Amino acid sequence: MARQWDIFCSVVDNYGDIGVTWRLARQLVAEHGQRVRLWVDDLSAFARICPQADSSATRQEVLGVLVCEWSATLMIDTPIDILVEAFACQLPASIESVLRQQPQAPCWINLEYLSGESWIEGCHRLPSPQAGGLSKYFFFPGFTERTGGLLREADLLQRRDTFQADREAQDQFLSRLGVTRQPGTRLISLFTYENAALAPWLDALCDAPQPMQLLVPESRILPDLVRWAGAPLEMGKPQRHRQIEIHIIPFVSQQDYDHLLWCCDLNIVRGEDSFIRAQWAGRPMLWHIYPQDEDAHIAKLEAFLDHYQSDLPPPAADALRSLWLAWNRAQLPPEPWNASMLDDPSWLSHARAWCEHLNAQHDLATQLVAFVDTHAQPRP
Repeated sequence: MARQWDIFCSVVDNYGDIGVTWRLARQLVAEHGQRVRLWVDDLSAFARICPQADSSATRQEVLGVLVCEWSATLMIDTPIDILVEAFACQLPASIESVLRQQPQAPCWINLEYLSGESWIEGCHRLPSPQAGGLSKYFFFPGFTERTGGLLREADLLQRRDTFQADREAQDQFLSRLGVTRQPGTRLISLFTYENAALAPWLDALCDAPQPMQLLVPESRILPDLVRWAGAPLEMGKPQRHRQIEIHIIPFVSQQDYDHLLWCCDLNIVRGEDSFIRAQWAGRPMLWHIYPQDEDAHIAKLEAFLDHYQSDLPPPAADALRSLWLAWNRAQLPPEPWNASMLDDPSWLSHARAWCEHLNAQHDLATQLVAFVDTHAQPRP
């Protein structure tokens, strides 16, 4: 049944929040036949991940989704059927007033941040009483069958496999980014937060036994990278440092970012959206979780690692945990680093097996639609 969805997104962490909500909105329209309005408070951030969007347009239809500016004067003059409050964003008072006054209660969902912590299984789908007799339901994305799962388009893995089997298509894509893959080199993508310990990690890569090309989209890590390189870094001008060749590449669309992940032998990613897509790439990865006060993020990181490394043999599991914790604590890389995960075949086979494990679960959009089907009130 086609319903009207209103998804609210406040852009807090650059592109992670809008990245997730934009993927969700597109999938609800394309695969589930839903009508979606996506309310965004930073259209310039949206336009960066969706080049066909107009950052100056207060209302525009993009790929079947009605994208609207979330402004201080926001008003909705039609009843709200399904309301998705992404990542606990604070809804405008005018919207909460509409919800209380409309004759039919909406299906109100608080879409939470992704987590691997065990407690979310007990909170997933729970109602939270609101003013006016309304209920808001918690919906937790996650990595187990007792959570809301992850965003995954129906044909995602088929498209990935086709692309990864086509070396010519990969080289054409890389060429558009200004990168020529050199024979015998490994490709590493680097899209991460600032890291005070970046220099020793790169120093170790410089001594790797195999040359590497480091592909770096324009992002927050660039100042740290420039300081290490000791010279300006520009797009289209690769810079070699012993075994590393650094390529600064454009900030790309979501579709092209998937292609980048699919090309690389190792993906260093951050936040939520790129982290999820790196898992679907089926390649070894290193995750920079969003830093929080008092190192609260480290517990969340370890909770994910408990899931992710459960099927790895102990030596590889211990090495992976040490590697991820050192990166996220801005510590010196464990010995030996040199992108050592790429020399151990169990890392790649594990990345593929983890992807297949997640693929056996229902995706987030499908679970949301099923939840709404059982909780939304029918139109009179």
